[in-house]
Amino acid sequence: MSRLAWSDLPAPVRAAVAAECGTVTDADHPGVGRQSDFTATLRTDAGQVFCKGIRTDSPRAAMHRHEAGINAFLPPAAPRLLWQVETEGWLVLGFEHVEGGHADLAPGSPDVDAVVRAIHELRSPAPASCTALADQWARLAAWRRLRVRMEVPDQYVAWESRAVDLLRGDSLLHTDIHALNLLIDTRVRVVDWAWARQGAHWVDRAFLLIRLIEAGHRPEEAQRLVGALPKAGATTFAVAVLGIWTYLEHTDPLPHRPSLTAAARAWVDLRLWAERS
Repeated sequence: MSRLAWSDLPAPVRAAVAAECGTVTDADHPGVGRQSDFTATLRTDAGQVFCKGIRTDSPRAAMHRHEAGINAFLPPAAPRLLWQVETEGWLVLGFEHVEGGHADLAPGSPDVDAVVRAIHELRSPAPASCTALADQWARLAAWRRLRVRMEVPDQYVAWESRAVDLLRGDSLLHTDIHALNLLIDTRVRVVDWAWARQGAHWVDRAFLLIRLIEAGHRPEEAQRLVGALPKAGATTFAVAVLGIWTYLEHTDPLPHRPSLTAAARAWVDLRLWAERS
């Protein structure tokens, strides 16, 4: 998806943003991110602010409204929403600027322990308006849908069904934990909460575990680093995630999907071995 530069935004949109954050003197456009039509760190006469914008007629506008709506409920590791403007068919959000680079999750990286601690500390109650992750996964029923495309073990469908109840909880979950959403300055900052959901408090740690495997950690080591997860929950979560990512790899193939699916499959293999032992 091609994103616009600051100078490409309609003049009334730029004026509305400047009214919130000050005269824009420069804009740095990141090379990552797929869900916004416009992203930039704006340098202004009042300081720096990170902006993301979307055309209001885009299907992705609902994600941006959701992210703005839940920002007040987020834990301290999340940057604060400073303002939002909607004009000329655009919705633009302005967030606290975070210095620092993306976390390195590879084996031996000094970032890993700090990231694990930060994810353990993501404890905030979810607002009532936040969709339950369990309900979302129940509607998708990935392994059952995949049965029309491939052979699926009955055991996988059963675990997927059990995951719905085990995922329930009242915690606010990020659900999209990966290196690009983890920034390191004086501490770990967790950004981009567009996929925030309500569920069991341990779910983001389980997502991190799979990302650690993807980054090169052995599944056993990734489990050790992340720490204890509910025994039944770990297996059902691993199987359910593998189903979702396998389904997406078939229905919406993108370059990053195979490595994610492979990491989830490696964790499932370990969990199934543990179940048999």
